[in-house]
Amino acid sequence: MKPQEKPHCENLTKLMDFVLLDFAELPHLQGLLFALFLVIYIFILLGNGTILLITKVDPALRTPMYFFLGNFSFLEMCYVSATLPRMLNSLWTQRRTISLVACATQMCCVIVLGATECFLLAVMSYDRYVAICSPLHYPLLMNPRVCVQMVAGCWVTGVPVQIGQTFQIFSLSFCGSNLINHFFCDIPPILKLASGDTFVNEMVVYLVIVLFVAVPFLLILFSYGKIISTILRLSSSTSRAKAFSTCSSHLVIVTLFFGSGIITYLRPKNQDSGGTDKVLSLFYTIVTPLFNPMIYSLRNKDVTMALRKFFPK
Repeated sequence: MKPQEKPHCENLTKLMDFVLLDFAELPHLQGLLFALFLVIYIFILLGNGTILLITKVDPALRTPMYFFLGNFSFLEMCYVSATLPRMLNSLWTQRRTISLVACATQMCCVIVLGATECFLLAVMSYDRYVAICSPLHYPLLMNPRVCVQMVAGCWVTGVPVQIGQTFQIFSLSFCGSNLINHFFCDIPPILKLASGDTFVNEMVVYLVIVLFVAVPFLLILFSYGKIISTILRLSSSTSRAKAFSTCSSHLVIVTLFFGSGIITYLRPKNQDSGGTDKVLSLFYTIVTPLFNPMIYSLRNKDVTMALRKFFPK
């Protein structure tokens, strides 16, 4: 990859804030976008909050699978809260300025939570792999202590690396344009605004993506390869259907999150990619948290039964 030549900041004023353009190119739709994203945000919080609550209070859902699902729903609530409230404020007030410190904080939160989601999705696929491929060993391999350790590892593993990456990126000089064509402070548009040579920073970003995105994704593919192979060997069609049903919801979420994320960060960049990046980012920051409660409540009989008990007619 050939590094782009960028001007240095000699004799120029360094930026102290940025302007997140959000959806400023749609001036006549600001009110409609505010209402739409507000409804989406409320639905995400209520939907994922309900999933989190029922996995805690319903005895039938006190299993490793639903322990991980509860943590995943809580993570989705945190993830969307790192981006949507600021965007809603921008759409309502039309004030799009964000300080350098606030931008760095938002980026750090987004990439830490994103790394946590990658690891947690990999752990959830491993849970299904053990349940289907080694059912006799499942109670031993996925005991409560191991589950807690796995979830804790998902939450803390990416923190030091992502804090370091954020510090490295915002140690660069910014003295040109301060317009970020995005709805949150993401790595690609920030690097695009940096002055000087950013080749090393871009290589570090790719290395982190390999460790925190590609490796969990390959583990998920391996797990599902083994799962599908095991399911196809089952003699009963009922058993095959039940096994597939326990995995299908998770597989849909994996496809949405990793598909949009990998395309966003690994596809070739050009000067006019900002609009495409925004659309793709909507999938892994908003669409995935939005669909999570719907997918699990509609496609999972245990969750559906728990919801009926929790919200009787």
